[in-house]
Amino acid sequence: MTKDLTTGHPLKNIFGFAVPVFFGYLFQQFYNLVDTIIVGQFLGVDALAAVGSTGSLNFFLIGFCIGVCSGFAIPVAQRFGAQEYGAMRQYVFNSWILIAVFALFMSVITVIFCRPMLELLKTPSNIIGMAHSYFSVILAGIPVIFFYNFLAGAIRSVGDSKTPLYFLMLSAFLNIGLDIFFIAVLKSGISGAAWATVISQGFSGLLCFFYMKKKFEILRLKKEDKIISSKRILTLLGIGVPMGLQYSVTAVGSVILQWSVNLLGSVYVASMVTAQKISIFFSTPFDALGTTMATYAGQNVGAKKIDRLNSGLFWGCAIGFVWSFIALIILYFFTDNLAILFISKNEPPEIISEVIKNVFYALMANGTTYCLLTLVNAVRFTIQGMGFSRLAIFAGLAELFGRGLIAIFLVPIFGFQGAVLASPLAWVFADSFLIPAYFASRKKLIKMYGL
Repeated sequence: MTKDLTTGHPLKNIFGFAVPVFFGYLFQQFYNLVDTIIVGQFLGVDALAAVGSTGSLNFFLIGFCIGVCSGFAIPVAQRFGAQEYGAMRQYVFNSWILIAVFALFMSVITVIFCRPMLELLKTPSNIIGMAHSYFSVILAGIPVIFFYNFLAGAIRSVGDSKTPLYFLMLSAFLNIGLDIFFIAVLKSGISGAAWATVISQGFSGLLCFFYMKKKFEILRLKKEDKIISSKRILTLLGIGVPMGLQYSVTAVGSVILQWSVNLLGSVYVASMVTAQKISIFFSTPFDALGTTMATYAGQNVGAKKIDRLNSGLFWGCAIGFVWSFIALIILYFFTDNLAILFISKNEPPEIISEVIKNVFYALMANGTTYCLLTLVNAVRFTIQGMGFSRLAIFAGLAELFGRGLIAIFLVPIFGFQGAVLASPLAWVFADSFLIPAYFASRKKLIKMYGL
């Protein structure tokens, strides 16, 4: 049931591993979209706005949880690659200790300060009550988020990228069904949508737990594995926390940019939101590539096959560059058709025309520079898989700096045309740091292992 990424051609390893991860991310985006439609259709525009108003905070807090879990899975992948299964299981056990502490602390603190956080972001008074009802349930479910994401990461660490996809699909259908049940049948309002999300993710976490326990004997904890090790805890914290912070720092940049676009008016806000929703789908392969490169690098570093890192990164980037070209062609010819899906036909023609034009500008700015995003994800996650996740924080800060420059200086001068340059500039800054950081990290590993 495991998959060794330390042997065989890197292209075959990376592509075969990335495809299930890609479909998992794509399916997740799809059901998130359906989730949003259900809220809008059954509960109205204010409820939809309430859910949307929590987006940046959700990205900031939940992104940290996901990043930490991804970081905790890297030592597991490294020990699997080294075939040190006892040490691998000890990392799993110590991860559970840390996850329990993180989950309890974050859940309690964020639920207590949920409303003050929403007030700090100037959530409109007519929707802040609904936003609090929704987001407080999501925050109470943080332990479930840790539970699922670490288990999925551990399963991927030993080379199985297909099973988390299957469980995610089951969870997605359950989430949609529960949405309709809670909202349409029980009339539980917007909090019902949140409970549907938490319950369905908990279900997928349980599936991962029982599957891992039954199918992966090398991951079953034995008595001798249940040792609290300060050394292993420090290793896990040294990799997991920086990865979590990298997600959060990136989220801060997005919040600043959103603030600057809000000042331009509702038409430009609608344009940016529409462009972002479309771009998320086209960026999914880059997210899958990043997850794949972290596992690939982790296993090969564990096996001390440092020579495979360059070839793996080359083929990973090649896959990303091919998709970048395909995505640009699709966006160039079909942006109008995609944008119109998000715009009501009841809007005045001049508004529809303006939004479509703005969306085209934004998607062309992103599409022509997706090669830069390829490098960001492939190189950053390779570095993290190598064990140098602290560097991810600096890459996140570089992205924050790029988006901050645009928001503060270019948006006031050039308006929306300036705003669309935020992501490309952020990727340039991140790549300028990550590429030399990769070679420095690789050199350090070669020296460390005496290769």
